Amino acid sequence: MPAGPMDIDTPASLGASSLRNPRNVRDTSTELSTIISSFRPTKLFARETRESAPTYILSLDFDDPGELCMTSESDETIQIYNVREGRHDKALISKKYGAKLARFTHWSSSIVYASTKQNDAIRYLATHDNSFIRYFEGHEAPVTSISVHPGSDNFISTSQDGTVRLWNVASKQWTGLLYLNKPYLSAWDPSGKIFAIGSPAAGSVLLYDYRNYTKAPFSVFDVVEQGRAVDQRNLLHGWTKLEFSNDGKHLLVGTQGAGHFLLDAFSGKLKAFLRKANEPARRAGVGEGSVQPGAPVDPTRLESSGDCCFTPDGRYVMGGAKQNMLVWDTLAAVGQDKLLDPTFVLEDKREGAVVAFNPRFNFFASADKALVFWLPDANA
Repeated sequence: MPAGPMDIDTPASLGASSLRNPRNVRDTSTELSTIISSFRPTKLFARETRESAPTYILSLDFDDPGELCMTSESDETIQIYNVREGRHDKALISKKYGAKLARFTHWSSSIVYASTKQNDAIRYLATHDNSFIRYFEGHEAPVTSISVHPGSDNFISTSQDGTVRLWNVASKQWTGLLYLNKPYLSAWDPSGKIFAIGSPAAGSVLLYDYRNYTKAPFSVFDVVEQGRAVDQRNLLHGWTKLEFSNDGKHLLVGTQGAGHFLLDAFSGKLKAFLRKANEPARRAGVGEGSVQPGAPVDPTRLESSGDCCFTPDGRYVMGGAKQNMLVWDTLAAVGQDKLLDPTFVLEDKREGAVVAFNPRFNFFASADKALVFWLPDANA
């Protein structure tokens, strides 16, 4: 059943009109540092599901213009929302194959997403008529990440089959193949000239020159060596996210544990351990989930596209938790212990198990069982 938007309990200062139509989404000129502390949950999209069998959101993504927000969900659907209007646009059903890790291509009307059953192919879908354009076949175990190139029609996929595959959307055959030890996460640097592969089992992030990816990685960041002094529990497992900041200075390794690792994108040295202020969200690390067909959905066994992300200016990291949204300022002073507590805590009683920031507008979304749109309070 399609999602139904409804207003949620937010501070009265937001105003009723802002709740009905989030017009502040159009404001792109305000410097983020002046409003980051004023973001409030402004719109809730709650699916109509049975209380005994709730639906959980597995991934979040925005298209390049920032006009659309897309989720993949545990009920084998993909939902698309209009950001400017604050409304649900369409529901795409994928009952035969399931759906996770849904990503927009550079055309807002076409997407790629991974399967959760039947096989491990990646599917290329036209959203205007819900028709398949192409299947990308080759993986022999569940896909764990899909990363779209920032400037071309290429993307990377990683899988539990121990391979990294490079693709172009115009061809069903992969254009490149790497065999690695549990390469579960991938990310492009903002220039598109470098890609990173995260291997929790090796405790390492490997950096490749895209033009010479068949050669050995030109750099290997040892997360175990850099992080052992600040966190012993999530060095070799429980990773949830790998992302470069848009200014190219930092690399984020998100974890399901007590915090996230913020690395220097050039040297691999630990800049800070982004310590969580409260209990983390209840999602499994990438490659560690397990869902039995027909069994009740256990959110602690579900993987997601990550509960943390950079803001578009590269300065802040947004992170979800069991409740509230956490904001870390990467420019804040860090002591010798490398521990960095949240600079701001944005209040919300709902869990933020999946988080994504809009690439163009001062706007972000968080999700667990429902999707929440966040906007800055113009009266703060």
